Formats: sequence, C-alpha cells, structure tokens
Amino acid sequence: MNIGAVVDVDAVRDFAETLPNVVVAKANNFTCSDPGQLQIKNDIIEYRLNRVVVAACTPKIHEETYRAVLKDAGLSPYYFEMVNLREGVSFVHQKNKATATAKAKDLVRGGVMRARLLEDVPIKKIDVEKAALIVGAGIAGMNAALQLANQGIKVYLVEKEPTIGGKMAQLDRVFPTDDCGI
Repeated sequence: MNIGAVVDVDAVRDFAETLPNVVVAKANNFTCSDPGQLQIKNDIIEYRLNRVVVAACTPKIHEETYRAVLKDAGLSPYYFEMVNLREGVSFVHQKNKATATAKAKDLVRGGVMRARLLEDVPIKKIDVEKAALIVGAGIAGMNAALQLANQGIKVYLVEKEPTIGGKMAQLDRVFPTDDCGI
C-alpha cells in the first residue's frame, strides 16, 4: 500500500514545517531511492542539519540506509529518527484518509520531539581475543569445541559435572552401531 494513497502527505509536510526546530520538510514519493537519499544528503549539507527525521516505510528495511546517508554527509548516524507511516498508518487506516493523516501528523510530531533528544554514540574500536567459551562438555559441546579448535580458535570448555560426555557417558551402548557409549 502506497502511503500517499492513504495519507495526505502534503498536509503532513506542511504540518511538520510548523514544528519547533524543523528547518526543512519535504515530500518525496521514493525517499529510499538513490535520488531520495541524495536529496537528504544535500539537505543535511545545505541547511547544516544536526538531526534528520524521515517519515516513510518500515525502519526494518530502510533505517540502516538512512543512517548511512547521514554518515556520508558528515553527520552522526545516531542523529536519525524514523517514523513508520506504512505499517503504523497507511496499512491500518486504509479507509479513512482523515484519520490516517491525523495519526501521521501525531507520529511525525513525536519523531521530531524524540530527534531533539538524540545523542551521538561514539564508535569505539577494541581489540578482541579470538576465543570461544563453550558451556557444557556433552557431545554437542565437545564437538563444537573441536570444530572451533580445528579452525585455530582458542576454546574454553566448561562443564559443571565432574566428568565430560554428558548423557553419552551414561550409556553402555549407542544405536545404531552398538558402539560403546563411553
């Protein structure tokens, strides 16, 4: 379902322009496309934006795309807020454009208010020891430990019981080969 078929996008844009701290608001049918992303990047640079709110489709698919746009424009990707107008509005209010538009305005207002509170999250790089902790020295744990060790990964294998082998260590014979379980 196209958001614009249910929501009066121009009315939502006009409303967004009246909100505190909103520098620019635009309507675009394909914000997630390359030209839409370029428009956002150019607006960040031209208007010296310090926060970006996009009211569009699902964040599950597109949030990382927009965060990359912010980063590419020199803005922290954590200064981004996404408002989901597809699943949260156009899908559930298909038969009532006025209700959908009012809800979209409320969600955009909330997104703008939240964006004002966003803080940068510094990216830190830390050295990581290439090692694995395997909890449980049953057949699965021992097999995992062997597989990782054969790949050159340091393995710590811990077991709460005094012996390893788990349930297998308790069996005299195993099916189908009738091999010794111990």
